[in-house]
Amino acid sequence: MHGAAEWFCSRWSSDNSVFLPSGLRAARMPHRTIHLFRKGLRLHDHPALLAALESSEVVYPVYILDRKFMTSVMHIGALRWHFLLQSLEDLQKNLCRLGSHLLVIQGEYEPVLRDHVQKWNITQVTLDAEMEPFYKEMEANIRCLGEELGFEVLSVVGHSLYDTKRRCRPPDLDLAECYRVPLPADLKIPPESISPWKGGETEGLQRLEQHLADQGWVASFTKPRTIPNSLLPSTTGLSPYFSMGCVSVRTFFYRLSNIYAQAKHHSLPPVSLQGQLLWREFFYTVASATPNFTKMAGNPICLQISWYEDAERLHKWKTAQTGFPWIDAIMTQLRQEGWIHHLARHAAACFLTRGDLWISWEEGMKVFEELLLDADYSINAGNWMWLSASAFFHQYTRIFCPVRFGKRTDPEGQYIRKYLPVLKNFPSKYIYEPWTASEEEQKQAGCIIGKDYPFPMVDHKEASNHNLQLMKHVREEQYRTAQLTRDDTDDPMEMKLKRDHSEENVTKAKTARMTEQT
Repeated sequence: MHGAAEWFCSRWSSDNSVFLPSGLRAARMPHRTIHLFRKGLRLHDHPALLAALESSEVVYPVYILDRKFMTSVMHIGALRWHFLLQSLEDLQKNLCRLGSHLLVIQGEYEPVLRDHVQKWNITQVTLDAEMEPFYKEMEANIRCLGEELGFEVLSVVGHSLYDTKRRCRPPDLDLAECYRVPLPADLKIPPESISPWKGGETEGLQRLEQHLADQGWVASFTKPRTIPNSLLPSTTGLSPYFSMGCVSVRTFFYRLSNIYAQAKHHSLPPVSLQGQLLWREFFYTVASATPNFTKMAGNPICLQISWYEDAERLHKWKTAQTGFPWIDAIMTQLRQEGWIHHLARHAAACFLTRGDLWISWEEGMKVFEELLLDADYSINAGNWMWLSASAFFHQYTRIFCPVRFGKRTDPEGQYIRKYLPVLKNFPSKYIYEPWTASEEEQKQAGCIIGKDYPFPMVDHKEASNHNLQLMKHVREEQYRTAQLTRDDTDDPMEMKLKRDHSEENVTKAKTARMTEQT
């Protein structure tokens, strides 16, 4: 534990009086502060929390569980709720070890803040600065409330690499029971899941240290060489902890830098571990500057496509009933565990959109937002636009085959056998295409296709060829429209190219005339 935890420990005596470092004892610590946890559910590397500790005589660590707000701006499935509550419980335990408490207050954030600012005589609210529009709006509303009630608002960047210092007297002990972390049953969330990911800073840091201990693996890591259908994650599996802010992305980045500095050779971005963090930063940067980033309409970087609206097909994809075992195993793992490998995400996304079903990436994005533990506003939308070839990625002729792709790395189909046990008795040659097995072979496997497991919902070859022509047509239309509406005066580079081309033609003409004269 670094930073905030050290301050929590160093500033307390046995009678709960505040110790200040000698250089600061003369300085006045005027504020009574609510530190509002949102996504930074950790004590290590937490600039906003440290700023609160530096400037306050009392700090109330608060998490407002505003279900109305959260469900209106995010799609949150049961697995993510479990992960969030586990993360809050872990944060509570870590604060308790240091003599403080996390105060979880249920209700709408604005009246909750208004009530407790007045009840506790608060003069400052600190929080992480976030880039999502709904969190920006929340911060703006809190600032308006601050102007009305007379408290300061301090927000500090802490959830991304670019853009850290100290703790104070905790709130009264009797508040901890009033504002405890609720149980899943309190929120009417289904019972505990079988997800191997447990929420919280403690678990996240353990995973971090476990991976960083193998410096050879860290130095040689290349994302494309990881396996999408391995039975255990072939990547770090840290993304849920980054997404919820349980582990600092900056801590990971600089720990990686130290390992790279000591390695004779190491992989480089974009395929290295640091490269993955830079991809994250890329999507954060684009999302922060792009209006309507999570939608097609009104999104200036997104190709406008007339996707099909087909609720039945969307439901089959979401509930692992496509009839393609590789796709259905992916969607089953997603629903059961809340995590899938990035290439598995690619395969599922391509199948839903431009590969087979021609259904909008927005629909897939909503499903992933609900089911993924690491669901992230920027990365989720950015990757769905990428995989549907709506933005960023333009090699739309490259389509993931729902049969061959998984078979390359797992020819025996162990991944399918784990997540689709109904197919586990099929011989390996049929595991990816069980409908090609004879009726007798299906009986021997204990699974009749069309009864115990569905037939493929589409003919992949026909569907992908048809969709390829649709995408080609969309892009040709887009290009023609762009040419008709283009204004070169808005593009300095285009003007320079034309000027250079014109000067080149003049030079060629002069040379030709001189040649004729001689």
